Amino acid sequence: MNATSFNRYGVWAIYRFEMARFMRTVGQSLVTPVITTSLYFVVFGAAIGSRMQDVNGVAYGAFIVPGLIMLSILTQSLSNASFGIYFPRFTGTIYELLSAPVSYLELLIAYVGAAATKSIILGLVILLTATFFVKLQIAHPVWMVVFLVLTSVTFSLFGFIIGIWAKGFEQLQLIPMLVITPLTFLGGAFYSIDMLPPLWRTVTLFNPVVYLVDGFRWAFFDTADVGVGWSLGATCGFLAVCIAVVAWIFRTGYRLKN
Repeated sequence: MNATSFNRYGVWAIYRFEMARFMRTVGQSLVTPVITTSLYFVVFGAAIGSRMQDVNGVAYGAFIVPGLIMLSILTQSLSNASFGIYFPRFTGTIYELLSAPVSYLELLIAYVGAAATKSIILGLVILLTATFFVKLQIAHPVWMVVFLVLTSVTFSLFGFIIGIWAKGFEQLQLIPMLVITPLTFLGGAFYSIDMLPPLWRTVTLFNPVVYLVDGFRWAFFDTADVGVGWSLGATCGFLAVCIAVVAWIFRTGYRLKN
């Protein structure tokens, strides 16, 4: 293969394989988040929402929708991308991929593209489910799509890194379960950080998930706890860090060649 050519057939084959695995479990992949989202609305929207009229002028039931979507996207992007690259390493088929006429960049595009696609589909399904419970408005639909795609791609890249780093299934679940999920719940997914005391609000601003959730929520309601520029900058900054780490992995062959 010419060094300057792009093996679109190889990329499409890997991408299609990953999406086919998703379609084989489409019931579990889509029905489960629909049920989970419904339960969140029952617990948070009905129980808490009945006692909390609105947050920053937005009905509480609608206010939590961007947080719910972001919670699902972060966890699913990580798990899909990490498992997608870890499983070939676990079974040894990674060596077949490495010996195929497919570059590292093309492998990355295929795996991360598939993981991001799954997350975006899931986010849209949750958004559709939410419309059955609350009235939603999207003040900035283009920016909503931008944040949705940026977040999905960024955390799919992060998941790809975890999948290469992990030595076992325990490590594969370590960061999503013990780091990302707690940061999401503490990142303003279900409340405004302006409700916190000044000290804790300052501490919360060091949580990167705050900027992801808040930027996404701004796209819906045109209201934010932090500036949308900060949210976009934080997302792009984390994306740049992930790209740099992946570039280092490909340059050194870290846990890919041994």
